[in-house]
Amino acid sequence: MKLGLATSFSILDAKKWGKELSSLGCGSVVFPLDYTSSETEINDFYEQARLNNLTIAEVGAWCNPISPSKKEREASIKRCIGQLSLADKIKANCCVNVSGALGEIWDNPYEANLTSEAWNLNVKAIQHIIDSVNPQHTYYTLEPMPWMIPLNPSQYLKLIKDVNRKHFAVHMDVINWITSVEKYFFNEKFMDEIFNTLGDNIKSCHIKDVNLKSDFTLHLEETECGKGNINLEKYAELANSVSVNMPMIIEHLDNDISYRKSLKYVQERLDKYILNN
Repeated sequence: MKLGLATSFSILDAKKWGKELSSLGCGSVVFPLDYTSSETEINDFYEQARLNNLTIAEVGAWCNPISPSKKEREASIKRCIGQLSLADKIKANCCVNVSGALGEIWDNPYEANLTSEAWNLNVKAIQHIIDSVNPQHTYYTLEPMPWMIPLNPSQYLKLIKDVNRKHFAVHMDVINWITSVEKYFFNEKFMDEIFNTLGDNIKSCHIKDVNLKSDFTLHLEETECGKGNINLEKYAELANSVSVNMPMIIEHLDNDISYRKSLKYVQERLDKYILNN
């Protein structure tokens, strides 16, 4: 696997960005620009990723292409098309989004998120986004969420079949699918199910951890690697079984100090699984 960070350390200079992440031992990166950036800026960061042997794991879309608001929905689809086009231009492993919410807040839980209406809207939106770009070098993907479709590996596989587009694939975040005590305590078995079901469809991953608190009712808390119950070695082994070049991105930490600390911890713990430059 190729370890990376979901931060650019606020470095705006492409050369400094590439050298900094490479010097820390990263093998993959989240592209720090979006499709509205200038062609010169995009090319500079792309070239520095190439020169420093940094796989561009993902370009984030992070918007709501199924929003009940027509204005937000149209803006989101435009952004998804722009971000997928950017991902294809820089040959990122994927452009990643969530499926979206049928409510006011783009990533919040709503009952309507789990309906056939949400499913059908997603199928049509994903098809439209991919058909508008016709990508050759990348994939449009969804990151699993605890309260949005797809809710499990078999449902994701069905979504792939329903979308029926070669360049629709999977961005994996195992932690977001740990939604019960069974999945928490038997996470090795659940990870086997995920990778056995979705396998080569997985193009990039996030790596973090989850902790079950003793609060009522059920309270599963996302946390940094090593402070939860996930078998990270198992996760890394399964990711490598799909590709030794699989990006594994550390995310959702509070500051750059925490990112550096977590990176060092994961490098030491998972050293034998990491493809070093």
